[in-house]
Amino acid sequence: MTAKGSASAPTTAATRRYNAFLLLVAGLGGLLYGIDVGIIGGAYPYLEATSGYTAAQLSDIVAAVLLGSVFSTLFAGLLSDWMGRRNLMILSGLAFAVSIPVIALSHGYDSLLLGRLLQGVSAGLVGVVVPLYLAECLSAAHRGKGTAIFQWMLTLGIVAAALVGMYFSYRVEAVAKLADAAALFRFKDHAWRGIFWVSLPPGVLFVLGSLLVTESPRWLFRRGDKQRAYAALLRSRSPEQASLELEEMEASARSAAVTAGQKVKDSLLRRKYVIPFLLACAILSCNTATGVNSLIGYNTGILLQSGLSDLNAHWGYVVFTCVNFFMTTVGMTLVDRKGRRFLFILGTSGIIVSLVSVGILFKITEQDTIDCRAAVQALTGPGQEMTLRFDPAEAQKLLAAVGYTGSAIAPERASLAIIYSYGDFTAATSFVRSDDAAAAPIEINRANCLPANKVEALFQNPFADLNAAQTAPLRIEKAIIGRVPEAGHGWLVALGLYGFMAFYAMGPGVCVWLALSELMPTRIRSNGMSIALLLNQLVSTTLAGVFLPFVSKHGYSSMFFLFACFTVVYFAVAALFLPETKGKTLEEIEAYFESDTAKAN
Repeated sequence: MTAKGSASAPTTAATRRYNAFLLLVAGLGGLLYGIDVGIIGGAYPYLEATSGYTAAQLSDIVAAVLLGSVFSTLFAGLLSDWMGRRNLMILSGLAFAVSIPVIALSHGYDSLLLGRLLQGVSAGLVGVVVPLYLAECLSAAHRGKGTAIFQWMLTLGIVAAALVGMYFSYRVEAVAKLADAAALFRFKDHAWRGIFWVSLPPGVLFVLGSLLVTESPRWLFRRGDKQRAYAALLRSRSPEQASLELEEMEASARSAAVTAGQKVKDSLLRRKYVIPFLLACAILSCNTATGVNSLIGYNTGILLQSGLSDLNAHWGYVVFTCVNFFMTTVGMTLVDRKGRRFLFILGTSGIIVSLVSVGILFKITEQDTIDCRAAVQALTGPGQEMTLRFDPAEAQKLLAAVGYTGSAIAPERASLAIIYSYGDFTAATSFVRSDDAAAAPIEINRANCLPANKVEALFQNPFADLNAAQTAPLRIEKAIIGRVPEAGHGWLVALGLYGFMAFYAMGPGVCVWLALSELMPTRIRSNGMSIALLLNQLVSTTLAGVFLPFVSKHGYSSMFFLFACFTVVYFAVAALFLPETKGKTLEEIEAYFESDTAKAN
């Protein structure tokens, strides 16, 4: 199968162009993944202001991408083996392209949630299949470059999503100057839809790029199609390289066949399997428990509540994503020089300091709060529901109703969050600012609080009586009015978030996947990584889903302190149990976990 006469020929211009095209497709895959993660950050404030959804529903919409990726990540390996890497890349791009009109044209909670779930399915598939495809298609000389481009473009996708949100925030500010609340409301509704529409072209380009590349040569070989496998190798390698790699595939297949015929006595309960597996699960769970996905998804909302204007909050989010992009580059230059363990320890240490600092800043402002639940309870309508537009006049009425005479909370710059219940089921609104003229009225009704059926009720509160809640009166548990801080406070919070992102991107953001792929022994790598990644996605989805209800009940400060506590555990795992894997072979790492050194640790 060797090409005589051309076997010694150097790599052709066509081969170099194809390798460059593979890197371009890899970059588009990373860009798509980053947009999947980051697009909600710019759209969220306008969706919140115009949709009338509860805090729990908004949390579901933000977390839906993570939930969708949980399911697709779990089955991505099986799907890629069944239908091929290239076909799965095409499918993932199509899923993203279809999700955009479903989201942008939605006029209800269910369709919007469906679109976000589909977007998450796309993200999960892309995150698995593109790196897998690159590893099997690129030569050894280009494999590291492909992984780097995928990671860089992922962070660039988050930056691009933030810039799109920034563009729309300028337009929103221009409409706001017209002092027409109805026009501003309509444009904000248009803005969040437009942000999603602008993200459609990268998905289309990724599908087109995937159609033009060949299938993975290793997948073709495992399917018994050696001729097509060799042809695929020739597109990215010289003939002699293609022949050599095909021979290696054949030798590996013969070795696997011999091993399969022997009785394997190597127990999966040995230290070299159990300890790295548990360590991998702990690292992946702790990685998202830092709150990184929640802080990306809710970043603009956090900055708005910290005191920044809509425009400045979007600028703050742009800077946040740029810090992520540039510090990822710094981390990738240090990982092979300083080592994985060093960057894990440095990164988690900085994350703890940053989270505690932001928590303290919010704690200072959250001390000035007034609970006016009795005054809000009095506004309940005969149907046990309520519609409340929180503007300066309404803020003044509520503060007067509770006899507030202080000066810390100004009616023209106040925030309100309401926690309410019907029977045994509780819900919470998100924070609304009195100085936001286009904010949607707070809608409190039974439909926004009660689960749709008994199955959902079981998960929400297994001890609750759904039938009794259907007729129970509305009860206002808390109605917290607080002050919206000045812009200076908001920029201090922004600096704390930039510190968080810098240390995360430089440390865990760069090292986590590399370290885990090195930790997992070959025999359990695919299944072990699937389980660890599933735990990662479940933790991330849970945190994103409870973020807004938790903040409404306990404040932003408690959320940041909770993230800091999780990161302390992360620091301890990295400092006490994680070995340095830089410069070690996989066999040396496996031997480490059975050695006296591992036992001593």
